[in-house]
Amino acid sequence: MHTASMSRMQWFRDQFLNENLAHPRAILDVGSYDVNGCYRGLFESAEFAYTGLDMEPGPNVDIAVNTPYRWAEVPTDSFDVVISGQCLEHSEFFWETLREMTRVLKEGGLMCLIVPNGFAEHRYPVDCYRFFTDGMVAMARYVQLEVLHAHTNKGPSTEDRIWFSNDHADSMLIAQKPYSGPAQIVDLSSYNATPPNHDELKAPLVDAPHPPQNTPKSAWAKALFALAVRLQVFARKR
Repeated sequence: MHTASMSRMQWFRDQFLNENLAHPRAILDVGSYDVNGCYRGLFESAEFAYTGLDMEPGPNVDIAVNTPYRWAEVPTDSFDVVISGQCLEHSEFFWETLREMTRVLKEGGLMCLIVPNGFAEHRYPVDCYRFFTDGMVAMARYVQLEVLHAHTNKGPSTEDRIWFSNDHADSMLIAQKPYSGPAQIVDLSSYNATPPNHDELKAPLVDAPHPPQNTPKSAWAKALFALAVRLQVFARKR
């Protein structure tokens, strides 16, 4: 689990789960298998009751489901919060995973998804997708969740550079379930797309600082890059 993903999930916890409740919030972490870190440490206080779910038993897995897209082991409307990070890109039919995540979420419950926008291919066991802000909103619209926040490669301030990346950016969605029961799929026969307002959705986060241009790795590539720049300057002067 890379540092930027941990920072985003901690921000979600602090900004959206800071109310004092009479009982602990039941948290379901989908794709919780601890490969190189996990979110459990963010939800170890008495305010939360954390459960990890994945496709096979292992470290940080409390529920190992028998089938990836139909979770008979998890009752409908059983969790206050459903989270998932660096998981959906490895799900061939992630919209079906999303339906199950929505089904097990209680009415009024919150969902937080963090997925890669960048990153090189990393098959575990497959690597299928990358996501932008519009894609995050589309996921919420598909199961008729109310979007509270969405962004790609934003951060609390330009000084929080750990949040930003040229090559390893994340996208994030925070949404709320306004109904109880199974996921309610949007009626695509009458659906008309309305582009979401990215500026409203990203608030209060800000755009990434202007990052340095990715530098070529080899000396030969650097020479070609410098030559290309000079040719562009020469062409503009003519």
